[in-house]
Amino acid sequence: MKVMLVDDEPVMHLIMRKMLEKHPEIEVAGTFSDSQAASAFLMENKDVELAFVDISMPGGSGLEFAARLEDERIRPQIVFVTSHKDYALEAFELYALDYLIKPVTHERLERTVHRALKSRKPALSLPTEELSAAIHNRAYIATLGDFSVRSDKGRAKWISSKSAELFAYLLLHRGRWISRQRLLGDIFAGMIGSNAEKYLNTTVYQLRKSLEPIGLREAVRSENDGYALELEHAFVDYEEFERRTAILGKLHAGNAEEAAEVEKAYTGELFGSKSYVWAIQERERLAALYTAFVLEAVEVLLELPDLAAASKLLAKLHARDPLDEAVVGLLMKKHGKSRDKKGLTAQYTDYVKLLNKELGIKPSKELLLLYDSLVSGLTDSAK
Repeated sequence: MKVMLVDDEPVMHLIMRKMLEKHPEIEVAGTFSDSQAASAFLMENKDVELAFVDISMPGGSGLEFAARLEDERIRPQIVFVTSHKDYALEAFELYALDYLIKPVTHERLERTVHRALKSRKPALSLPTEELSAAIHNRAYIATLGDFSVRSDKGRAKWISSKSAELFAYLLLHRGRWISRQRLLGDIFAGMIGSNAEKYLNTTVYQLRKSLEPIGLREAVRSENDGYALELEHAFVDYEEFERRTAILGKLHAGNAEEAAEVEKAYTGELFGSKSYVWAIQERERLAALYTAFVLEAVEVLLELPDLAAASKLLAKLHARDPLDEAVVGLLMKKHGKSRDKKGLTAQYTDYVKLLNKELGIKPSKELLLLYDSLVSGLTDSAK
């Protein structure tokens, strides 16, 4: 695992490097005295998986540095290293892997390194007998269109709706420690302080009791006045969907069949009917990823042409959002490909009426030009 050190004290570079070099799995890829240089390095070296970051630095604090990485979706794991305990809450709100107080002891650093390696270690790197034991009680988590957790021992039965919500929250931040304060604000907002504290304690207890029958009680860990969900080798459907779309890369005729199988993995929106407010951004991100993936797949199918498969996918997208102009445009192209002038005209005019009724606007100039060109092409070929 490649790591980097960001601290304005050169002596800390020497101390941390010396301690980290005792771990053969760790390679110190770079040391930096300011966050700007560290950011530039990360942009060119995206294989860096862990950053030890001082919080108080001239020219930009470690907290600002970590927040910027989140915004730019550059996501090495972050461990804050500081002389001050006062920043702990802000650090956890940025989903830090850990928070170390100077002077850092080798024993404490070893725990952090172990946690970092554990969170990214591929299952296949384990010896066969260890791998077999590790996946014997593997967790299978469905989040798309539904929400359920099961293992080889059965399915979790939630004691309360809040215990299910807490699991869902920790799942989205799996492996990262989340402060109690953040959980109180996101999940128990609106409750009086002391009541919320008691409710959180009860909910954590209920969550562990819910997971105990399926052998996952210990997955909910507590430390540093916060909690984390640590699930090794778990199958999580939304993670699997993202992984498979990334492996496919650009879609083309050669992988169209595999793309159709990947599309089936997206069985609905994140957490289904449980519209958790704190999950809206991630829910919308995954929905946008799915839509973009399907639109690209449809473009390929129309070129093949496989109009039947394209029609099925477009029908799904259109049902999700009838106002999506990109989908309507592809539906029009499909009608053009099938030489269905009547269907093409109906598709366009229905969309014009819907836009006017729902939003009081007209379709874009690009869609009008597409309609005209498709109609013109059908008319010319009929002569």
